[in-house]
Amino acid sequence: MAAAAKRALALLRAVAGWAALALGAYFLCGWIGSSFPVNRDFRETDDGVEILIATNGVHNSIVMPVRAEGLDWHRVFPPADIGNPYRPYTHVGISWGQREVFLDTPTWADLSPLLVLRVATMGGEGLMHVEHWASPQPSEHYRPLRISREQYRLLVRALLRDLPPPGQRRSYPGYGPQDVFYDARGTYTLYLTCNEWVGESLRRAGILTGAWTPFESSVMKWVERP
Repeated sequence: MAAAAKRALALLRAVAGWAALALGAYFLCGWIGSSFPVNRDFRETDDGVEILIATNGVHNSIVMPVRAEGLDWHRVFPPADIGNPYRPYTHVGISWGQREVFLDTPTWADLSPLLVLRVATMGGEGLMHVEHWASPQPSEHYRPLRISREQYRLLVRALLRDLPPPGQRRSYPGYGPQDVFYDARGTYTLYLTCNEWVGESLRRAGILTGAWTPFESSVMKWVERP
């Protein structure tokens, strides 16, 4: 029995060691991938559209004015879909992530290690998160970028790439009275994370960011503090 216990302990240590090595390699690859700039010729424009790159410390989103360049986001994401549709909302924030993580973890305390392990190894269906904001102000967590009108149009196209047509998507209650979730295409993986989805949207629009942005910091490192 003692020998069997020792072998089991040695196996457990080996598994833990390899898991720690794999995790370290993943974070290192993420840091390296996000350090290579894409669209390095990007410059902010004085007469363009101001957007904000938002973060809650773990998850990024892109915040845009409700109406700009002929697009009314309220026609795409009606305020009637949220708990409080009556405020004078001026901006919408869009992000994408894994369905179970979004719907089943209203707070970080609800995020179980088992769910993290399952998502990390198996991925999962995507879901879109839309927040409605009334005059968000630039800050450490809401960093402004003024992009050209053409870049804005490309960004809109990129953000809508995984949104099914209105008749083919459902909405789900958000975390509060001003946000909502929608069905979305795409599969969350260790490569295509919620933050890499934001980074890919920025790259498609010609906006400076990293080549691979799996983490919150991977995106924010390229956006200057206000």
